[in-house]
Amino acid sequence: MNRYLKITLSVLGVILAVIAVLVLIFITEMTPNSGKEETIKNEASQYLNDNFNDSFEVFDALYDNMGNFEFEYAAKARNANNGVDFLIYHDSETEQLVDTYTADKWGNDLENAIRPYLVANLLEMDDYHAFFDDEIGQTLGIDPTKPGSYIEHSVSPTIRITVSREKSNQDDEQFNAFISYLKTEKILEQGTVIVAYIEKNGAIIDQEEWNKEF
Repeated sequence: MNRYLKITLSVLGVILAVIAVLVLIFITEMTPNSGKEETIKNEASQYLNDNFNDSFEVFDALYDNMGNFEFEYAAKARNANNGVDFLIYHDSETEQLVDTYTADKWGNDLENAIRPYLVANLLEMDDYHAFFDDEIGQTLGIDPTKPGSYIEHSVSPTIRITVSREKSNQDDEQFNAFISYLKTEKILEQGTVIVAYIEKNGAIIDQEEWNKEF
């Protein structure tokens, strides 16, 4: 066999081997560890028993293989009375179990409060979400079985709206009117509104988002 052909085949073999190893590593990292999932679900179940009531239950586990959260594994839990889903996980600093119930409950409440206005006044809207700090319940020392209303506290959530169009010269007027509505109707005294311009297929129309803290 030609000497150069042997060298070429050898190099290709090494490259293919490296690719195979990288693919194996990728698959391994993307695949959740069933043992760790069961561990966090068991820990979360005990956490619910200690801090919540019988209306709350663990129903699944979440594996963060993309580094989007501060945790690697979290338990998914639900309040059967109101359908609010939330997470239970180990805080990265204290290593203690924490939950996002208050944050998710308040986020749902705020979304429900702003829905009529957005549907009526922002026809090009695709989606919207309201976000509170995940651990706000622990930070404020709120009883998770009696979260009350976010209006009772000095909090600054973020409302993120997605519209499938380009920026407009009327955006300042339109979104400032929304902020005025929030304050006038006492829905929200302070927070941040962010508007992203994204196509329905996920393509970004404009990298620069409209945002305002109030």
